[in-house]
Amino acid sequence: MSEDVNEVRNWWRTSIIDMEPGRIAFRGYPIEDLIGNVSFAEMIWLMVRGDRPSPAQAALLEAALVAGVDHGPQAPSIAAARMAATCGVGLNNVLATGVNMLGDVHGGAGEQCAELYTDIAERIDAGAELWAAVEGALAAWRETRGKIVSGFGHRFHKPTDPRAPRLMALVREAASAGVVSGQYAEIGEAVQSAIGEARGTPIAMNIDGATAVIFCELGFPPPLARGLFCLSRSVGVLAHGWEQMQQGGRNKGPMPPRFLPSYDGRKTPD
Repeated sequence: MSEDVNEVRNWWRTSIIDMEPGRIAFRGYPIEDLIGNVSFAEMIWLMVRGDRPSPAQAALLEAALVAGVDHGPQAPSIAAARMAATCGVGLNNVLATGVNMLGDVHGGAGEQCAELYTDIAERIDAGAELWAAVEGALAAWRETRGKIVSGFGHRFHKPTDPRAPRLMALVREAASAGVVSGQYAEIGEAVQSAIGEARGTPIAMNIDGATAVIFCELGFPPPLARGLFCLSRSVGVLAHGWEQMQQGGRNKGPMPPRFLPSYDGRKTPD
């Protein structure tokens, strides 16, 4: 009987939460000691990483999370969430609709950029100079992913994404204070310069490039860059979904009903 009980208990194994009647502990910290004493950003770090960040580390993580909360109804994730809100679903379904839109093209750029930065850092660790590492990593990127480099340039914000300079300034401040190394800030800016030189005109680092710098500086693996962005953008999805529910509307599609999509199929049957 005891073997059966152990098999059931060990079916799921976790080092995240230890719970029994009247007791809840996250990563060894009783919940009552965390409530009121840690910020949400600190709690995210604790749950994902297993340890607690310093206040300065938590502040840098929170800055990245704040920067990515929303980009307006023209962002597919927000547009889809607002349309879902007019279809009679609950707010949880609205959130799921928006977050499920965050794929490789819309929402995955931070992860991809972090992968690029990590590749460059590994080349430097192997003995390459910064510029050689950047050129090598960019050549490998273009060979497999094409000419568009995630994290740089923006279809809407030209010539500057207003979020990136502020985030990079915070990274530089943190590096000066010894909170982070500053290596990934140098890598990000070197990539920015290399892309600009290759195209013959400067290019802006966008929010994905800047938040990827922060996540790499703080030691988060690239896949978590997307997960953290999803947490951040879910705030905007929630806000827009709730706003749409208050505004009302039923079955709102991507454009007003009097505007019909272009038809380019067969005009008459054969």
